[in-house]
Amino acid sequence: MIRRLNRLSWLFISLLFFSFKPKQEPVDLVYPFVDSANSRWFFFSSASRPFGMVNLSPDMILDGAWNSGYRYNEKHIRGFSHIHAWQLSGIPVMPTTGPFKGHQGPEAYKSAYSHDGEIAKPGYHKVALQDYGITAELTSTTRVGFHKYTFPASTQSHILFDFTTVLGPSEQERGRIQRISDRELSGYVVMAATSRRPRPVTVYFSASFEQPFDTFKTWQKGNLQEGSDVVEGEKIGAYLSFATKKNEVRKMKVAISYVSEEQAKLNMKTELPHWNFDQVVADSRAEWNEKLGRIAIEGGSTDQQRRFYTDLWHALQGRRIISDANGKYTDNTGPSPQVKQIPLDESGKPRFNHHNSDSFWGAQWSLNTLWHLVYPEITESFINSMLLMYDDGGLIPRGPSGGNYTYVMTGASSTPFITSAYLKGIRGFDIDKAYQGLVKNHMPGGMMSKAGYEHNTTIGGGLESYIEKGYIPHPLTKKRYGGHQDGSAQTLEYSYQDFALGQLAKKLGKTEDFETFNKRASNYKNIWNKEIGWMWNREQNGDWAEPVDILRYQNGWVEGNAAQYTWWVPHDLKGLSQLMGGREAFTEKLNQSFEFAQKHDFVSGKNHAGETLEMNRKVYINYGNQPCMQTAYLFNYSGAPWLTQYWTQQVIEKVYSDVSPELGYSGDEDQGLMGSLAVLMKIGIFSTNGGTSEKPYYEITTPLFDKVQIKLNPKYYSGKLLTIETNKKNVQAGDYYIQSAQVNGKPLDRAWIYHEDLVSGTTLKMKVGNKPNKNWGSAPEQAPPSMTP
Repeated sequence: MIRRLNRLSWLFISLLFFSFKPKQEPVDLVYPFVDSANSRWFFFSSASRPFGMVNLSPDMILDGAWNSGYRYNEKHIRGFSHIHAWQLSGIPVMPTTGPFKGHQGPEAYKSAYSHDGEIAKPGYHKVALQDYGITAELTSTTRVGFHKYTFPASTQSHILFDFTTVLGPSEQERGRIQRISDRELSGYVVMAATSRRPRPVTVYFSASFEQPFDTFKTWQKGNLQEGSDVVEGEKIGAYLSFATKKNEVRKMKVAISYVSEEQAKLNMKTELPHWNFDQVVADSRAEWNEKLGRIAIEGGSTDQQRRFYTDLWHALQGRRIISDANGKYTDNTGPSPQVKQIPLDESGKPRFNHHNSDSFWGAQWSLNTLWHLVYPEITESFINSMLLMYDDGGLIPRGPSGGNYTYVMTGASSTPFITSAYLKGIRGFDIDKAYQGLVKNHMPGGMMSKAGYEHNTTIGGGLESYIEKGYIPHPLTKKRYGGHQDGSAQTLEYSYQDFALGQLAKKLGKTEDFETFNKRASNYKNIWNKEIGWMWNREQNGDWAEPVDILRYQNGWVEGNAAQYTWWVPHDLKGLSQLMGGREAFTEKLNQSFEFAQKHDFVSGKNHAGETLEMNRKVYINYGNQPCMQTAYLFNYSGAPWLTQYWTQQVIEKVYSDVSPELGYSGDEDQGLMGSLAVLMKIGIFSTNGGTSEKPYYEITTPLFDKVQIKLNPKYYSGKLLTIETNKKNVQAGDYYIQSAQVNGKPLDRAWIYHEDLVSGTTLKMKVGNKPNKNWGSAPEQAPPSMTP
């Protein structure tokens, strides 16, 4: 009897224990393998901090900006490299055992691996190299990669540094690797210029080893060398060797810098002076949890929660830090690199970081809203980084790489980002300098004058035509001076960016500038073709281009077509609806576009390879790329907010719900742009004009979750918490039509809310149901503001 009671007691205790499992933290829900079968060089992340200079992860494919880096379905690992960024790469390493063959290249020393037992999560990666019996574990600080290798018993264990390959977007042009002691190496590698980044970038490194190595040897151009402590030049490599016992652990730290080897050592001394690998993993976890935990969600399925935090995680990486721990950085805007210093605060720490970044093209519908609301200190750092480049090179960038200008994409995409931040009260930067730089970008010779990657001329942007004619012809010239030289899309983009700058001018009391830019903001009307009912290309003489094909890709439209770009008037949806014949005509045309798009799941292909096929690009809506990111929200402007509520949920389900290596973003995630968009769609907050009105506001729609709580940064916003709730737990799943809404207990009769009201300690409650309430938020006076009164 006593034994039976003991067994029952043990069973009760066991059930009690397992019923109180520790609650999963946000970092536990992130699934880094989402879409990793289709990785772009900078897409995959594991052993990295938010925006970390180091992004340490396995590389299956080494050569190429696309379809490279970590590729889930590839069979072999060819190394672990420390930098996966926009047009940047560097410092590949690989542990091996047995006869050394590193000098023969990655195809000789690659290793098979298995996903069984592989672990990847924010700040940590573990994978076994099957050919060598080595288990590799990776973590990092912001600027230091930390390796933990568990070796088998071997008289020939090695760690190699291979500076001979093309690594991601760039060839390793030349370098140096030097033995400092039997526990330390130092050196650099020059990453060659690319068509996008026109100047080379030097990556310096310092490597330390917890235990001494026995021998240090080198190779050059495939030939092994003996008896030297240094190798320098083209196609070089080095390796260190030692004997290991079974399960012997060897640890290595690799710090990097874009300034000097001494600065790399300083980064290591500052960020990682110890050898406690588990502590670094824990520190990284805590940092990610703080960032991810600023948005708490309740409700939804486990997969929905996992995908949400994976999207949010993507929004906080890719655009990487390039300055050192003490604020030193390399300015590459001039004819030769210059080492410079970020200003220090009262405690002697850098006031901000210098950042590498792909374009902010499309960020008005993603990063503008998410970062400004949830991470305003990150916004401020990026703006100060942009102004640093303005001081150094004379232009506020739209996508810098390694301190270089790249002139990626089109227009002056930094303008909405900076304008929106200032208008929302993010003021920790020199607004007079910022305004001066933005105005320069909107004038001949500035960013608007340059097409994509137009490094040496200012013609392809077509700005003079835009100012003189009110539109940019397509074709602009017989010769293409850069990429994305597509006049109709540029006309729409410039009109919106002029509106944004005009609103900033108005806020700053610059009345004449406001009138100039606000007038230019109406230029979008000049490419409205009334006869066909769509935006269309105009030639130099003003005639409409022939033949008309609104679904033809490019041909006047940057990474899109006329059907998609017709809705690209984020600042004046009321004006656009008037061109279309009124609100009802606007709603009917847009709804029909979504009905067409539903047949192909709202994208032009489920991966990058699919979206490049011409037949897949002839679509009305494409949520796999930036030009269409705002379209589902436009019904809020035309008196049909229930259609925004419907279509946003359909897009979430078809485009941003998968939790698998094969699917995820259906195109190009682009360093947080699509991840941020997915987050905004799922919390029910969006901003079609990117927050660029003099008084910024957000459109609202039904969130995916029962409850969303956003912790607001008290240094910027008075409210501690923003809460968004629905009554979903009381109704059937799939009910997403808003029946009524309240803000702090008071009725809200429209589908939008001012920024200042949202960040003052607000609770937004929505009653939802399975049938649309076509009276809520649908009256003309309830529409969100537009430029047209």
